[in-house]
Amino acid sequence: MRSACRPRGVVPFALALLGLAAVRPAPAADGPTDARPDVLFIAVDDLNDWIGCLTDDRSPLAGGHPDTHTPNLDRLAARGTLFTNAHCAAPACNPSRLAVMTGLRPSTTGLYMNRQNWYRASEDVPVLTETFKNAGYQVRAGGKLFHGGNPHETDERFWHEYFPLPSFPVPPEAQNGTANGLGKGHFDWAPLAVGDEALGDTKLVDWATGVMKEEPTDAPRFTAVGLYRPHLPWFVPQKYFDATPVDPTLPPVPGDDLKDLPPAGVRMAKPGGDHAAVTRAGQWDEAVRAYLANVRYADGQVGRLLDALDASGRADNTIIVLWGDHGWHLGEKQHWRKFTLWERATRVPLMIVAPGVNEPGSRCDAPVELTSLFPTLCDLCGVPPEGEFDAPSLRPLLADPNAAWEHVAVTTHGRGNTSVRGPRFRLIQYKDGSRELYDHAADPGEHDNLLHDGKNRPAAADLARRLPTDYAPNAPADKNRPNRRPPGR
Repeated sequence: MRSACRPRGVVPFALALLGLAAVRPAPAADGPTDARPDVLFIAVDDLNDWIGCLTDDRSPLAGGHPDTHTPNLDRLAARGTLFTNAHCAAPACNPSRLAVMTGLRPSTTGLYMNRQNWYRASEDVPVLTETFKNAGYQVRAGGKLFHGGNPHETDERFWHEYFPLPSFPVPPEAQNGTANGLGKGHFDWAPLAVGDEALGDTKLVDWATGVMKEEPTDAPRFTAVGLYRPHLPWFVPQKYFDATPVDPTLPPVPGDDLKDLPPAGVRMAKPGGDHAAVTRAGQWDEAVRAYLANVRYADGQVGRLLDALDASGRADNTIIVLWGDHGWHLGEKQHWRKFTLWERATRVPLMIVAPGVNEPGSRCDAPVELTSLFPTLCDLCGVPPEGEFDAPSLRPLLADPNAAWEHVAVTTHGRGNTSVRGPRFRLIQYKDGSRELYDHAADPGEHDNLLHDGKNRPAAADLARRLPTDYAPNAPADKNRPNRRPPGR
C-alpha cells in the first residue's frame, strides 16, 4: 500500500492554501466551472545555461554563450520570472527528473544514478502529475518526463494520456559507427539531410499543439511536454548547423584547472576521457557548434508551443514552467556531458509564468532548486499536496524576486557526494570528506578552490550545515533499461 506522505519532508500540507485564489480569475458566465489555471510544463533535456537570457558579461562563458540563438526561450523568460541561480537536484537525467516529479531529493529517495529504477523509487510517494490528476486536472503528457526506458512510463497512475517520444533519424555514416569518427557510442554529432518534420521532437510538439487546439472542457489542463534535444547524439537538420558559426567561442579551460582538486574531484572530471578524445581529434569547435545547433532547434520547438498556447485563447490563465533537467559540460574542467557537481553541470534554465502572481520580465538571483517545482505548482494552482517535500515553494520569489530567502540549492551525484550552492559560494563535499569551495563573485568559472584560504572558512562552514545529514540507501537497479541508449534516441 502506498504511503500518503514522507516523514522527511519540510513543506506542510497547508502551503497550497496560501495562494489559492492568486491565479484564479472569476469564470465567465458561459466558461468552464473549474477556473483553476491550466499548466504547460516543458522539460528540455541536457539544456545548460547557454541561452540568450542567461548571458553574463562578467566572463565570456560565466553564463549564456555569445554564439547562442534562443529567441523563443528569451521571449518566454520575458513573460514571467527567470531564475538566474537555479540548479538541478542531481546532474543526471534519472535522479533529476524523479526529484522534480516527487519533490524529494536523491538523499530521500535513494535514486542517485541513471541506472537505478525510478518506478520502484516512486512507488510509495505521490508524483506531481498523479497529484494533479487526482485533483481533477486533465493530465496529458508526451516525450521525456521521467527517465524513460521503463515499461511503467505509460502507467495510468501518472496521466490520462501519454504520447511516447518518436525516434530521431540517424545520418547514413552513423548507421554502423559514429558520424564524427570518435567511436564513442552516442557521443556523436552531424547535420541531417532532412527537414524538421522528420525529428521526434517536432512530432511531439505536433501532438502537443493538437492538444492545445482542442475545445476546452470543465477540467483544467495539465499538459507536460518533454523535449529530447539537445540530448546526444546531436543530429539536427543542416540548416541549424549552417546558422551556427563554424568557429564558436570555446569555454575557457586553464591547463592547470584540476591542480587544486582533491582526488575525488579529479576522478569526477575524467580528464583522460571525452575531452582528451575531442581535443586529440581536433573536434572541439565542431562539437560546440553541434550543441549550439541543437539548442537552436529545441528553441524553435519551444516557440511552436508558445504560439499554440497564445492561439488557444487560454494563455491568460495558464501557468508556464520551463526547466532543463541538468547542465552540460563542453570541455570545462576537461570534462564533457553532465555527471559532476560544478556549476556547468548543476545550473539549469528555469522560467515560470504565473499570471496574476509575477511581473513580466522579472529576474530572481536567489539560489533555488528544481525540487521546488512540485510544491510551487500545488501552491499556485490550489492543489492540496498528497505528501511533503524536501524544498520550499517558489511562490514568494514569484511575487517578489527580492524577497527574503534563506534556502540553498542542493545537488547530489552518487550517494554521499553533494554540492550546496548559495547566493555567492558553492561548497562541494565528496563521500570521502574532501571538499571544494568556489566564490562566484570573483570566480564564476570555478577555477580556484578556496579551501586552502582560511578567510573563507566561515562561508564553507555555513554551507556545510546545509548538507544532507543522512543519505537513503541506493534504490535498486533498473533491469529493464539498457546501458546505452540506441542511436537517434
